[in-house]
Amino acid sequence: MQASIFISKYLVVLGCLISLSSFGQITENKTISAISVVKDTVNRRNSKQVDEMISYAKKFLGTPYRYAGSTPSGFDCSGFINYVMGNFGFDLVRSSYGLAELGETVRLSEIQPGDLMFFKGRSVNSSSVGHVAMVIEVTPEAIKFIHSSTSSGVVIDNFKTSKYFIPRFVKAKRLDYGNRSN
Repeated sequence: MQASIFISKYLVVLGCLISLSSFGQITENKTISAISVVKDTVNRRNSKQVDEMISYAKKFLGTPYRYAGSTPSGFDCSGFINYVMGNFGFDLVRSSYGLAELGETVRLSEIQPGDLMFFKGRSVNSSSVGHVAMVIEVTPEAIKFIHSSTSSGVVIDNFKTSKYFIPRFVKAKRLDYGNRSN
C-alpha cells in the first residue's frame, strides 16, 4: 500500500516536472522568437530611409556610365553610390575599394536591401575590389542590386542568376544608416 502511495506521489511530481519543463521550453521558444523579432527590427530599424534611398536610386536607371562620373549626367559605380547616399546626408569615400572598408561585413545569407555588395573588377583573377552596388531586393530567388555598369550605365541585376557577378563577388557590407555625417 505504501509503495503504491509512493509511486503515485512520484508520478504526480514527475508529471509536474514534465509540465514545468514544457512550460520552460515554451517560454524559451517565445523568448527566442522575441529576440529574433528584435534583432530583425534592429537590422531594419531604418528601413524607411533604405526604401527612400532605393526609390531615389531607381530614378537614375538608364543614366549612362561615365568614368569618374558622379553626377546624373553620368556615373561610375562608386560615384553613383556616393551620389545616392549623399542625398541622404552621407559623406562617403569616393572609391569602391574605400567603400568596402566601411560598415559591418554581412554574409550573403543575411544580406538586406540597403547593403552594399562588392565585386572584383573586370578581371575575375583579381583579388581586389573594383565594383560596388546597392542591394534593392532580397527574395529566395533573387538578390537584386542597382549599380552603374560600364556597358549599360545604371541598371538592376540579379546576383543569384548572374554568370558575370557570382564569380566576382568579394563581400557585402552594411552601413549604419543611423550614423550620418549631417
